[in-house]
Amino acid sequence: MAGSTRKKNHAGPKKQKVHGNPQKAHQSRDPRHTEPATLGDWIGAARLRTLPLAITPVLIGTGAALIVQGPFHWVIALACLVVALALQIGVNYANDYSDGVRGTDDHRVGPARLTASRKAKPRTVLAVALAFFGIAAIAGIGIVVRTGHWWMLAVGAVCIVAAWFYTGGKRPYGYYGFGEVVVFVFFGLVATVGTTFVQAGYVPDEAWIGAVAAGLFACAVLVANNLRDIDQDRLARKRTLTVLIGRRASQILFTVLVVVPFLLTFLLAPFHPIAWLTLLGLIPAAAAILIVWTYRAPRELVVALAITSFTSLAYGALLFWAFAG
Repeated sequence: MAGSTRKKNHAGPKKQKVHGNPQKAHQSRDPRHTEPATLGDWIGAARLRTLPLAITPVLIGTGAALIVQGPFHWVIALACLVVALALQIGVNYANDYSDGVRGTDDHRVGPARLTASRKAKPRTVLAVALAFFGIAAIAGIGIVVRTGHWWMLAVGAVCIVAAWFYTGGKRPYGYYGFGEVVVFVFFGLVATVGTTFVQAGYVPDEAWIGAVAAGLFACAVLVANNLRDIDQDRLARKRTLTVLIGRRASQILFTVLVVVPFLLTFLLAPFHPIAWLTLLGLIPAAAAILIVWTYRAPRELVVALAITSFTSLAYGALLFWAFAG
């Protein structure tokens, strides 16, 4: 009896087996290490640096509409802007949710992620994403009612579905190297040409050329983003285009995506001379390219991303001026 008692005393508490990531398990057991998300955290998760990419196609598309039809339809233009911004913010929160629940964002370098950092419940982040998709849908329905182009409801639905399945669902296309293609189509062609069509009922060549430029800038930002995360994405088995083609090829691709919009200026400026001013954007664009080719720490690419995004906005604003003038 005494021997069994001694044996009992020497036996320590049983070690519990930890499944998955031990760091994540430790964090979930000690909630004191995680503070609730602040307003600043929520604003940061909206990724404000990417919002100029939503404004650019609306500026270009509205300017192109003024070429076809004189009066400025400011209500429709504003609704287009709401749709674009709400979709961009919605997809950013949706990415935060989807990548967070998958564990892809556990060791990200860029802005803080609400889901991965456990500062906000996944369901809350998802609800915010869906709310912004809802805002985009309401504004889009308003445009359809105002213009009478009912078939564009289907276009709007496809836009929301594409925004969700970038990183959401069982087989997100962003995990298989198709992110840049879809971004080019929806944040370039669809956003710009759609803005022009709902205001003018016709799409001139200027809108198509401007749409290509807007889409290329958006793709460049995505390439910079994925180049920043290339090591983490490889570990998480997120096969972005950057992961598939490698670091050097991604640097070349980024350069091409940033430079080509300025080459398109030579197609527009002979007919709209103010468009020559877009070439001033080569100055910040060159800085972004230099960072992408010489960076030593992934965080430096956040600067390149922001410069490219705002270069896109300046390019769009100058094209608007060129088309409207």
